[in-house]
Amino acid sequence: MSNPSTPRHRAVVVPSTPATSNRLAASTVQASPHYSTTRRHSLYGTEDRIILDPGSRVWKAGFSGEGRPRDVFFVSGSEQSTLWTQSRAAGGPEGEEKERTLKILLQKRLRNVFHQCLLTDPKSRKVIIVEHPLLPIYIKEMMAEILFENLQIPSLSFASSHLLALFAVGRMTGLVLDCGYLQSTALPIFSSRPLFPQLRTTPLAGSRFTSHLRALLLLFGTYVAPATSGAANVPSTSRSMRVPEEVLSDGVMEQIKTQCCFVGSAIESDEDESGEGDRAETPTAGDDSMEMDVPPSEFSESQLGSDIVDTPSSPPSSHLSGPSSFSVVTGTQSQGPRSSRHGASTREGHLQAIAEMYSKHSTATELRLRVDPPASQPQQAGATPIKGTLIIPGWIRERAAEVLFEGGDVDESSVAEVILDSLLKVPVDLRKLLASSILVVGGTPMLPGFIPRLHSELVRLLTHKVPPRKESPQGSPRRPPPFDPYAPLRQLAPFIAILNNPSPPPPSPEIQTSNAGKAPAFTPACLPWVGGSLAGAMKIGGVEVAREKWDEAALDEEEDNLNESTHGIDAGTAKRPKFSLPDWTRSSLPIGAPPAPRPPRPEAAAPQTAVGA
Repeated sequence: MSNPSTPRHRAVVVPSTPATSNRLAASTVQASPHYSTTRRHSLYGTEDRIILDPGSRVWKAGFSGEGRPRDVFFVSGSEQSTLWTQSRAAGGPEGEEKERTLKILLQKRLRNVFHQCLLTDPKSRKVIIVEHPLLPIYIKEMMAEILFENLQIPSLSFASSHLLALFAVGRMTGLVLDCGYLQSTALPIFSSRPLFPQLRTTPLAGSRFTSHLRALLLLFGTYVAPATSGAANVPSTSRSMRVPEEVLSDGVMEQIKTQCCFVGSAIESDEDESGEGDRAETPTAGDDSMEMDVPPSEFSESQLGSDIVDTPSSPPSSHLSGPSSFSVVTGTQSQGPRSSRHGASTREGHLQAIAEMYSKHSTATELRLRVDPPASQPQQAGATPIKGTLIIPGWIRERAAEVLFEGGDVDESSVAEVILDSLLKVPVDLRKLLASSILVVGGTPMLPGFIPRLHSELVRLLTHKVPPRKESPQGSPRRPPPFDPYAPLRQLAPFIAILNNPSPPPPSPEIQTSNAGKAPAFTPACLPWVGGSLAGAMKIGGVEVAREKWDEAALDEEEDNLNESTHGIDAGTAKRPKFSLPDWTRSSLPIGAPPAPRPPRPEAAAPQTAVGA
């Protein structure tokens, strides 16, 4: 009787097993169709690739297939210092020492990414590096050497950050502006192919904005010292002073930039506000009857904070030298103390005129920020240090970013001029398509109002009327017409559209595109990393370099060096080609889409023989 009961018991239990397996299989397919298992976490799976976006100041690291990076951190430990610059250190012992120090820091940061940020084994993880087009090649070689020889990763891929950012918003063609910390770069992309010869760049970026903001705060900001026990009854107006430079530390500047500053709308001239006259009738700069809000001067706003200038009214704490100090304005070098005083007074008046104009066109209110007092200020022994107050004027919060939109310089174009200069270089049949698919990425565009202001600047540059040519008096040579650099792009003004514009302009007859604001709502700073995550999940990253290939190249190089040292110079003539990482500056451009097949030519009719021949 016991034997027949056993099959019946099994018949009751077995039907539940297929239902469970089907449910697990369905969840596996639904979770990720690209993998055969649901264990895609960093602690379990090895299919996900490491996506690393190494900037000169901020790094982003995470796993492919995820919507945001696992960790974002300052790579140099400070909010303002950068790990590398665009120029390589000079040769000699000092240059070698700097590169050796940089390699040690890179190794420390890369090991920190795997062992502390992501908690994963680097030996089983493929890595995709989001590469900036102007990333120095020696930095790439250092990273590859550390990842292959120290961390022993299986493979390494490099992908263009501009292309990945465009890929993250579901586009194959567009013009990407990357406004980072060191520089702003515009790169057109057509059919997933970056057009590197049409790349344009400008130094007006996050570093220039930071130095300009610091210079304005040193001139026009107010610092209220904390009330000590001996001066408890002293009013705050008596304790107000110019901002000491020690107060504006890197952390305070980063807090001011991210929490206090924003980008205001474009400043219109008095003629536009009153409606009297047209821009075409504006007199030239040589006329004496021209009235300006800012007095004409050889100093531009973008020059604020680039050199050291001692002004008579600046406090002693601001008279510092070295790369860490910031200046007010620059000008021509003057000879002698008298000319120096005259130049300082001229710059002082020019800055006062700029402050009056900005305050007149600004509606922002001032903010008060609690900051640590400078070390030179006396404190009570053993007592908790009392924080001072930094008063930030409203016009500085709103107009400090004007330095990024001020152009007219050959070497320092504005962020809007960089886009238009890149459009001028692309073929004519691509300009309309690229102008209607502009994407803005980077950390600086995260300022509120940056992207809408950029759109208005692009439209203003294309719709600005050039003053007509004046008739020259009889007998004098004929004057050439005024130069219009963007004349070929005038007709593109209605088609200008930024894909990730948070507040696109309303539809109107003047706007003939609907692409503005159609991109997913990713932050501009994370768009390249999100594109790398998507490319890693779909396994369509850039050129992949396997560790075996790197090891073979290292062995070949060691063998060549050994032959050189053994057989002399003659053996060096038979060297094998040195292995190099994929780089657009060293190799030819990739082949684009294949050409369309030509229709077959009709066969030529055979010559007919004349009758009677």
